Amino acid sequence: MLVSAGVNAQSLYPGQYADKLKVSNAVPVKAEAFDLQAVRLLPGRFYENMQRDSAWMMSISADRLLHSFRTTAGVWAGMEGGYMTVKKLGGWESLDCELRGHTTGHMLSASALMYASTGNECFKAKGDSLVAGLAQVQKAHGNGYLSAYPEGLIDRNIKGQRVWAPWYTLHKIMSGLIDQYLYAGNETALEVASSMGNWAYDKVSGLSEETRRLMLRNEFGGMPEAFWNLYSLTADPRHRFLAEWFYHNDVIDPLHEGREDFGTKHTNTFIPKVLAEAREYELTGAAESRLAADFFWHEMVAHHTFAPGCSSDKEHFFDPEHMSKHVTGYTGETCCTYNMLKLSRHLFCWTASSEVADYYEQALYNQILGQQDPSTGMVTYFLPLKSGSHKVYSTPENSFWCCVGSGFENHSKYAEAIYYHNSDSLYVNLFIPSQLEWKDKGLKLVQTTSFPEEDKTVLTLSCDRTVRTTVMLRYPSWSGKPEVKVNGRKVPVKNTADGYIPVSRSWKNGDRIEVRYPMSFRLERLADNPSQAALFYGPVLLAGRLGTEGFTGCQPDSDPSQYNDYYKYDYHIPEGLDTVLDADVEDLENSIRRVSGLDFETAGGDRLSPLYDIHRERYVVYWNLK
Repeated sequence: MLVSAGVNAQSLYPGQYADKLKVSNAVPVKAEAFDLQAVRLLPGRFYENMQRDSAWMMSISADRLLHSFRTTAGVWAGMEGGYMTVKKLGGWESLDCELRGHTTGHMLSASALMYASTGNECFKAKGDSLVAGLAQVQKAHGNGYLSAYPEGLIDRNIKGQRVWAPWYTLHKIMSGLIDQYLYAGNETALEVASSMGNWAYDKVSGLSEETRRLMLRNEFGGMPEAFWNLYSLTADPRHRFLAEWFYHNDVIDPLHEGREDFGTKHTNTFIPKVLAEAREYELTGAAESRLAADFFWHEMVAHHTFAPGCSSDKEHFFDPEHMSKHVTGYTGETCCTYNMLKLSRHLFCWTASSEVADYYEQALYNQILGQQDPSTGMVTYFLPLKSGSHKVYSTPENSFWCCVGSGFENHSKYAEAIYYHNSDSLYVNLFIPSQLEWKDKGLKLVQTTSFPEEDKTVLTLSCDRTVRTTVMLRYPSWSGKPEVKVNGRKVPVKNTADGYIPVSRSWKNGDRIEVRYPMSFRLERLADNPSQAALFYGPVLLAGRLGTEGFTGCQPDSDPSQYNDYYKYDYHIPEGLDTVLDADVEDLENSIRRVSGLDFETAGGDRLSPLYDIHRERYVVYWNLK
């Protein structure tokens, strides 16, 4: 059974960390990303998720994360009493699991992201400890190889023998090291990643084309994207060779032709290969790579995406003409959404289109925000959409699925896509309490809001001198006509072709922008079954609360040997649950009343809440309509 999901660590986006690039972007862009250090979250729901995530991250010691690496390499230096004193991790990090070590890669990324997002030195210290330990392990191997499993797993992959995705884990480690260099300034991390790249070059550069194609049939996640990123930092032609060598013809060739050939492929093995196309376009200007990335994104969002912004059923594509048959308990692998958001950031930099920002908001609020259980900090693998199902969470020490790894990152980097800029404009894409420092302009901005519980946000600017620029306020597709005030006075609302409201002036210290976005109810029907639909209020997906009848808990078997127990999970859905929306679909505004916040009730008594707020309870997302 193929169960892993090729999750990518962070990408480099246009505008970021230009001082560290040895190969600059080759294409013009409409918007650039801010370095993550430029944005700070302020108290609110996203900030709370980040705090819970950081507590879980810090509870797992570096020695535990390095244990399997040291076991493989025979390295015990500096560990009092040796490996027997280390409490071993379970699940996908067990010593008999072929994916062991991937979480350490994610933790490298997450600790770097958390350091960049907060400035808290404890996250830098954790990352530095992991990098130092991995450098020691790599030195013990002596040839640049670095992993928590023996090199023999790579040899099995090269021979086409059965093995569980060894390059997937190497990708996590390499990308995590790159993130440590970019976000936390760890020079050793780049040296270790470069040595991994040199080892990989020696390993595969002499292989035949037949062997290459055979080898790439096994999941390799985001290796080509990681090598493109490494190449941009080293300018080493060996690293570019590897980025091109890992090109998967069977997956990407159809996209170059503008042809949809997803079939039943493993969804999140697919998405990272498209991210590599995005980076290739940015670094080389290859027009076919941009076509592939752009075509794929639009196909995914238009035809393969469920209401929360998620995709896949049991981790695979399916015929979108039969989407209603795939509303199951195993929809919405979180890693797929994680990577779709990464791809969205590339497209936004190229286009500055609010269509892309709308999707980002949809998926961020309706899946990623609700991935984490507020009472424990644990995270989900899937977002089950079958009526009567519920969210199933990881365990603190005996899961470590791919979506646990990407989960550490998800809740570390909420600040990354709130704001973008170009030389003339500042884009406000998300309405999240936050503070931005735009150093090049000498401008600071504080966003104060309780969105989406309220329909407005306030932006307060501060600067030492007058700053001439245009603030581009996103005009969401779900909103009625917004109202914009500057220093208490209404200004004309003009929606540009790219979906933004431009507000241009010379800004002075203390200037204040207030924006109100009217919200209303709407239904999103399944294309193949219009009698089933999801209900939104503004950008927020509302689910029906179905209680806890027959409820047996929220976690799968915690036996660390049961790596795939999320597929065996029985939701024990009771018979006869009422999943008919008891409201007038032609007059939703008058047949649904607000109870408080974003909690609503229909005329017939259905209790509605944001899906991101429903935990440890059954729910319905796709209602049957009268």
